[in-house]
Amino acid sequence: MEYQYLIVKWVHILSSTVLFGTGIGSAFYLLRASLERNPLVAASVTRSVVVGDWLFTGTTVVLQPLTGFWLTALADVPLDSRWIAWSLVLYVLAVACWLPVVVIQIRLRDVAVEAAENARPLLPPRYWRLFRAWFALGVPAFLAFVGIFYLMVAKPI
Repeated sequence: MEYQYLIVKWVHILSSTVLFGTGIGSAFYLLRASLERNPLVAASVTRSVVVGDWLFTGTTVVLQPLTGFWLTALADVPLDSRWIAWSLVLYVLAVACWLPVVVIQIRLRDVAVEAAENARPLLPPRYWRLFRAWFALGVPAFLAFVGIFYLMVAKPI
């Protein structure tokens, strides 16, 4: 059992690293590209962000709870432990923010591509409305994941 636990724990930690790292990386590059205000740059970067988010974040969003529940079963940790319960609440919050973010990123990509194809010199106002919503949802998702990391390491409550 100890060997199985270590493998599942390794997968859980690795996937959490990919999940968090992809989120931070995507946010950084989308933010930087948007601040350039250049539709060609924004179109190129948002295309990659959308693909990366689906490929990496999408798979790890599913993998995290599966490996987490498996770990609790292997370690005989009750799901009603306060640190587990709070981690689940924060995870649901983060995923609830991420789902609309994916839709917003697709719209940002489409608006940037259209602006680039029409040779507009700047990103249009619609892009910035979407961008503000994307940013507003990213903040609580980021904070939720930081909280989850803390709970997983410290198990304070």
